[in-house]
This record gives sequence, structure tokens and C-alpha cells, in this order.
Amino acid sequence: MPDNNDKIQSSSIRTPNILLIVGIVIIAANLRPAITSVGPLIGEIRTDLNLSNGQAGIITTLPLIGFAVLSILAPRLGRRFGNTFVMFSGLIVLTIGILIRSIPSIAMLYIGTAVLGLAIAVCNVLLPGLIKQKFPTRVGMMTGIYSTAMGVFAAIASGISVPLAKGFNMSWSGSLAVWAALAVIAAILWLPQIRQYRNKNGGTKIELGGLWRSPLAWQVTLFLGFTSLAFYITVAWLPEILIDRGLSVTAAGWMLSLAQLAGLPASFTIPMLADRYSDQRMFIVIITILYIFGLAGLFLESTTWVALSVICIGLSQGASFSLALTLIGLRARNPEQVSELSGMAQSFGYSLAAVGPMLFGYLRDFTHSWTLPLILLIGSVLCLFLAGLGAGRNLYVTSDAERTRSTTK
Repeated sequence: MPDNNDKIQSSSIRTPNILLIVGIVIIAANLRPAITSVGPLIGEIRTDLNLSNGQAGIITTLPLIGFAVLSILAPRLGRRFGNTFVMFSGLIVLTIGILIRSIPSIAMLYIGTAVLGLAIAVCNVLLPGLIKQKFPTRVGMMTGIYSTAMGVFAAIASGISVPLAKGFNMSWSGSLAVWAALAVIAAILWLPQIRQYRNKNGGTKIELGGLWRSPLAWQVTLFLGFTSLAFYITVAWLPEILIDRGLSVTAAGWMLSLAQLAGLPASFTIPMLADRYSDQRMFIVIITILYIFGLAGLFLESTTWVALSVICIGLSQGASFSLALTLIGLRARNPEQVSELSGMAQSFGYSLAAVGPMLFGYLRDFTHSWTLPLILLIGSVLCLFLAGLGAGRNLYVTSDAERTRSTTK
């Protein structure tokens, strides 16, 4: 029979903690601005530092490499030091990385970008497991809340980057440095969680690497990977595509912001809807149709339908990314397995995504046209569709140990 302490602990896990929710939201708000603020400024950065399109694409690629490198280690760090403490450390490192990147130098630009990528990777991986642990019956709702926060601040960063640089005479470096303040605010608001939860996160032992031979785990991984590939290519290059179609630099930045804003309703509602269904494949079909329709509009020379195309792209991106995060929580049985699957999916998935912006830029340099790069982008959406059909099935991932036990019975 459980004692009173067990009842109190169980009740505290079931009862939503407002401070914890606020902390999760403010951390999520920091996971995209450092990246999406670059796209509208990439032309100015390229000119100021004399970069090629391929070299400019590295600015978006480096954080993804950081995601890939640290994502596989983040669950182990969380178990060793506590998820809340590791995420706090990530916010401090994120602040440092943003400030280093704001120094107008090619070396500092690349070094700071790599550092902030490592910092974001930690929170990217550990948040889904923390949600599964603290809100086990509200995975869809909490995923919707934090993915929406990510989308809101991604959109704000895209929209105000050029006005900050031009209107306030901050230059591109000052515009990018602004987001260090948001990371500092998040670190301050997260401090109470370290004291409250640090001792409860450590000490859990699970089989590391036990999902790497699970077909379903790979399908979830590839779905996140191709989702991220398409997202980061768009974040890096959509403004440049639209500028070549005749839009001003400011208007192109706001179009990227519109894409982010259009994705917000989907980011919030898709996780909750997906949580209500045992099978999520119908969402994959709808997302793919919207995505391809939106991308097809970018082939047009006319800007008449550009807003509609951008809205369709934004809706599909918001839906696919939030669904990918939700599938990580739904396809695993417990918080520890969620963290392991999250680490696997984000490590390999972002390795795949890291190729996108740089390859897109080099294809543009090589062909002097957006046609072949956009075909590449549509191909990634079709791969997203195929992986999603597997990841959306009503199944749980199985570790090596679980498969061994099932075969020996």
C-alpha cells in the first residue's frame, strides 16, 4: 500500500505546475530565434563578410551539426546531472554563443553559431522527456503549447530582424545579439526548477542505444529529419527566393514571418488532435498535400500568389514539426524511452537536416537558378511523407532488450 509521500509525489506529478509550464514556454521561446533571425539578414551578412551563397548556408547548417553532435549525448547528461540543471546550463551557453556570433568576424560568426547550436540541442532533446515525466496524460497539450511558443518567437525573430538592423541602426550583428536577452530571462525564470526537480531526474538507468535497431524508431527519426531538412532550408533561403522574385528585403523578411505565423494554429492543434487518435497517418497525407502545393507556388515568377504559397508552407511546417515532436512522445512508453528516442531522432535527423541549407546554396551557385534547389526541397517533402506513413502507425518503439525477451519466450 503506498504511503503518504508516494501519494504526494504522484499528486504533484499529475497537478500542472504553473511555474514549470511558464519555464517550459520560455525555454521553447529560445529554441528558434537564434536561427530564424538569420534568414532575412543573410544577404547583408554575405555582403559585409564577403561570403558566397554556399558559405552563407553554413550559418544555418552549423546549428544543425551542433544538434546532431550533442543530441545523442543529451539524455545521458540529463540522467547524470538532472534534466533541469542541464537545460539551465544550455541557456547560459546559448547566451554566450549568441554574443560570440554577434562579433562581426567570419570566425566569430561560425564559432558562435556552432556554440549556440550545441546549447539549443540540449533543450530540444530533453523537453519531450520532461513533458512525458511531468505531464504524462497531457503530452499532446503540452507539446502543442511549447511548439507554439517556438513558432511565435521564430516568427517574431524573422519579422523584426531587418527592422532592428535598419530602423535602429544596429547592423546585422546588433540585430542578432538582441536574442541573448531572451536567453538570460529564460535562465532566470528556470532557476526555481533546478532546486525543485534536480534530485528527481538523476539515477534512472535504461539501456542506451537500445532503439537503434527498431524500425519504428528509425521511421520517427526520418520523419523528424526530413521535416527539419525542409524547415531549415526554408528558413535560410525563402527570403532570398522571394527577393529574386521581386520583393523588397523587408517584405521578404515579413513573408518568412508570415510562414511562421501561419504555422502557429497547426503547431498548437495538431499535437492535441494527434493525441486523440491512435493512428496519425491521415495527418501526414494532409501535411504533404499542403506542403507541395505551397512549394509549387515558388516556381512562379509572379508574386501574385506568393502569400498563399507562403501560408501553405507555414501551415505544413507547423503541423509537421509539432507532429514529429508529438510522435516522439506517443511512440515511447515512458519518459526515459522518450528521451532516448528524442536523442536518436534529433541526432540523426538533424545530421540529415544539416546538409540542406548548404547544399541548397551550392546548387543555387552552380545552376544560377532556384529550380533544381526547389526540386530538392519537394523531394525532401516526399521522403517526409514516406517516413511519416510508418511513424504514424499505432505502435510503440521496442528496445534491443524488449526484442530479445519477446524472441526467447
